[in-house]
Amino acid sequence: MARTENKTEAGGTAHLVAALARALREQQQISQEQLGKKIGYTASAVSAMETCAQPASDQMLVKLEEVLGGGLGVFEKARTLIRLDKYPAQFKNYVPLEQEALTLSTYVTFVVHGLFQTEDYARALIGGGYPPEKDERVEELVEGRLARRALFDRDPTALIELIIEESALRRTIGNHEVMRGQLLHLAECAKRRNVTLQVLPMECGADGEHFGATGDMTLLETPEHEHVVYLEPQNESILVRDLTKVTTYSQRYAKIRSQALGPRESLGLVERLAGDLQ
Repeated sequence: MARTENKTEAGGTAHLVAALARALREQQQISQEQLGKKIGYTASAVSAMETCAQPASDQMLVKLEEVLGGGLGVFEKARTLIRLDKYPAQFKNYVPLEQEALTLSTYVTFVVHGLFQTEDYARALIGGGYPPEKDERVEELVEGRLARRALFDRDPTALIELIIEESALRRTIGNHEVMRGQLLHLAECAKRRNVTLQVLPMECGADGEHFGATGDMTLLETPEHEHVVYLEPQNESILVRDLTKVTTYSQRYAKIRSQALGPRESLGLVERLAGDLQ
């Protein structure tokens, strides 16, 4: 349902899309009802988009490009920009870096990394957080999270590594069916040629050493070959570019990787855990 507060919460791109869609619609002398029929939406949905009471969804932008775009690609370009507007404030500085990364190396401790999440898992995780989000906002965040998957198939190819704590694989998010689907999806991701998955076993630390005890981290290499570390403690965003600090994080990541199971063992464990949930 369209919300009045969306008019003030909507980003600049959403307002630009709204103005452009209205101008092109009026230029073609078609009503909101007629446009709605052409793109598969109601007249009220078109009105809500044009006033930003309910900014255009990704699917609506695809249809607007087909019907009003005139081959210019403006609504197609807006898909990326609007998606960025919908991300949490603390995440916006990181998303463009992730989308363009040459290499992405991530260690996660509590839940499956967002890049690897299924729709159901992401919805359960986001919807179950605190403070609670409105249903519309949950769907926006889920949509944005799933859109990040484009990195897997991007050209040029990105090299993606994930080290995940075994406990995160055993922690049920949503329900057993949701978790099984998530594990199966993770296994499929691990079979990609540009993806390496390793699991840090539960017994890590039994000999007194656990190099991942300080928490999650993401290391990435930009197209300019700059190495950056991203941290997100308690929804706070920290981008580390200081070379000395980046080196320390890189060394710590290498030590964590040395304690993890190999890729083949890790894949086998994920598949066995998925089987246990049948």
